[in-house]
Amino acid sequence: MPRNGAGARGSGRRAPGSLHRRPSDRRVAVSVEVRPAPETAAGSNGALLEVQHLVKHFPVTRGALIRRHAGWVRAVDDVSFSIESGETLGLVGESGCGKTTTGNAVMQLEAPTSGEVVFEGQNLTSLKADAQRRARRRMQMIFQDPYGSLNPRMSVGKIIEEPMMVHKLYESRQDRRNRVQEILELVGLSRTQASRYPHEFSGGQRQRIATARSLAVEPSFIVCDEPVSALDVSIQAQIINLLQDLQQRLGVAYLFIAHDLKVVRHISHRVAVMYLGKLVEVTNSDTLYERPLHPYTRALLSAVPVADPVVEAKRKRIILPGDVPSPVNPPSACRFHPRCPWAQERCKTEEPRLAETGDGHAVACHFWREIEDSGGVPPVSAAEALRGGEVRGG
Repeated sequence: MPRNGAGARGSGRRAPGSLHRRPSDRRVAVSVEVRPAPETAAGSNGALLEVQHLVKHFPVTRGALIRRHAGWVRAVDDVSFSIESGETLGLVGESGCGKTTTGNAVMQLEAPTSGEVVFEGQNLTSLKADAQRRARRRMQMIFQDPYGSLNPRMSVGKIIEEPMMVHKLYESRQDRRNRVQEILELVGLSRTQASRYPHEFSGGQRQRIATARSLAVEPSFIVCDEPVSALDVSIQAQIINLLQDLQQRLGVAYLFIAHDLKVVRHISHRVAVMYLGKLVEVTNSDTLYERPLHPYTRALLSAVPVADPVVEAKRKRIILPGDVPSPVNPPSACRFHPRCPWAQERCKTEEPRLAETGDGHAVACHFWREIEDSGGVPPVSAAEALRGGEVRGG
């Protein structure tokens, strides 16, 4: 899948499973270049992971003594996407938009309300517990908190060895220990650190340990739930570089959940933008940052700082009025319409479908063409939209 969104394969690229490291000039600490995508075309029927119409609602109850059902938190509502082998799909959006719940539902840590999660040809939502556990050996998760995700009473070696024992991957204890040492070196730690405990490591080192644990069962897919958001900026770069190196060596695919758009651009082949439980735009990384089509995506990108002070001074930031609505009672039709400067009457009554616009670019907006033709300049200011309290008639 070339970076320009075209369907033709690039020439001379190494496959995701290559054992060669990428050139050092791809390091995030040096630049924000985006690395080449894997050669598999995203969205084909042979996808490693297919998520179809995923829904996850949480019940809301009221009452102190007698609990009564009072509604639903619509955390994830009809979300569909696919991920190819060796590909990274970035999932971005504001806090509370449903990103982590999507990751948990894909991993079956949260049972979906409805929808399908097809991994390596198996629908995980219809499998029994034993079959699901076997299938999930090939999919792992790296959690946001490197401090809370590791058992403080277990040594690093035991933490990494535990998944091997659960899935019975190695017959002898010595084989498991040898594998632990290999994995430690793979993530940039020393073999001698296997006997140490989590409290003896820094935050970045703990996230390396969590990454090592996820690799213990040789997965083909990993959900990375904001793995660098709790780390210092310099350490973030190291972890991002590590994840990219592992992808080059092992061909593993990632669902990379984050809110830092600069990090997402560097590591992702494609990016999906989420708002209030819905996907509003999906395309390859370069296209999203150079040609965003959805009003919400435009607003997000307008808030990303630019290093060049001259360019930064000329940019116009899109400030959205109001707060994100509650997922318990989301707006009708287009969920973004109460905050959208381009909203019209149709947006209140007809929900836009996430539809292809060409070259693998999909957007859920009735008026994306008109917005693009206008140069992305809102017809009304955010302050006017807020004072008006209503969307414009169309």
